[in-house]
This record gives sequence, C-alpha cells and structure tokens, in this order.
Amino acid sequence: MIAILDYKAGNLTSVRRALDYLGFPCRITNSREEIRKADKVVFPGVGAAGKSMESLKELGLDKLLGELFAEKVPILGICVGLQVLFDLSEENQTRCLGLLSGQVVRFPQKLCSGKGDFLKIPHMGWNEVVFSKDHPVFRDIPAGSEFYFVHSYYPQPEREDISIGTTEYGITFTSAVAFQNLVAVQFHPEKSGNPGLRLLDNFCRWSGVS
Repeated sequence: MIAILDYKAGNLTSVRRALDYLGFPCRITNSREEIRKADKVVFPGVGAAGKSMESLKELGLDKLLGELFAEKVPILGICVGLQVLFDLSEENQTRCLGLLSGQVVRFPQKLCSGKGDFLKIPHMGWNEVVFSKDHPVFRDIPAGSEFYFVHSYYPQPEREDISIGTTEYGITFTSAVAFQNLVAVQFHPEKSGNPGLRLLDNFCRWSGVS
C-alpha cells in the first residue's frame, strides 16, 4: 500500500486519482501506524511552508518522515512537499525537516524572460523540465516534456549532485531532486498528463535504490 500523507496541506484527491488510474493501492492518511506500514510514501503539498510544518509537527509526521527516510522507505515529495524537505524556507522564515541540505528561496521580484518580458509570480502553468541524470523515477519520460507548476519559491540544494532536473523561468532553478530513497519535484506530476503519470508509475515501481 502507498500512503498519501494528509497533513492539511496536500492536493490529495488528484494524487489518489492518478494512483488509482495507474492501478496502485493507496490510501490518504495521517495515521502514523498506517504510514509506518506503507511500502512507499507520497508527500504532496500546496500552500505555505510555515503552515505545512506546523501541521506536520502537530500530527507527529515530521519525526516519522525522518524515521522513514532513515529506514530507506521510498518517498516522493511534491511541490511544498519538496520545499519542506530542506533546512530552511524563506517563506515565513520556516525551519523545515532538514532531510536535504539547502534552502528554499523566493523568485526575484523583477523576473524577465529571455525576450525581456516581465514574468508573473507565482510561476503558474506548463514548463519544460530538463533531466540531467539517469534515475529510475524519471526514466522513459520523453525529452522536452512539460509539467504543471504553481509556486513562488524554489529550492537551492547545497549539494549540486542531488539536483536531477532543472527548469527555466527567468532563471534556471532546480525542479527535481533525488537522494538515496528520496525523490522530490517542484511541479505537480498528478496534474501533468502522460509525463506525470509516467513519473508516478515509475515511483510506484521503484525499490528506493538509484
């Protein structure tokens, strides 16, 4: 069973529908007992980092995620579920889970495209992700594939080697990371059509070993 974490900050129904469509048993839950028994964990999130961390702590899921990571359970973070994996987020100056070294920062106020057009914040809509390394979760995704984004903040990993996908939006930013049994993406695979379904299918079949 795949546990979809319910901590009052997730796009949970869309994730469950995608996994149901792919034929993988899953459950939306905040029960620590159920999550601990799960084969894999999907950690979605929308909203603010501060509120997300507050909810995780209230439910005791902050410590549980650290334990599952240490126990090599495959984990997929999505959007805010990626951001709070790092040490610190500029959003609300939030101390996060610290499973990955680095911080999450806001897009610059004056952001321009290569043509000089001003770009809106939040970054919202479809954009290409360039995958720079081979990884089981990102295999068989066609080059040039676009994914759906909604965010004003993006991760800056301390270690360059965990950055596995990048996206251009006025600047080049990390949009996918992978470290040991942990994979996380800034975009929403559950809203990204066939490329997103391929990513989710890959994750659901992944053993947690790169």
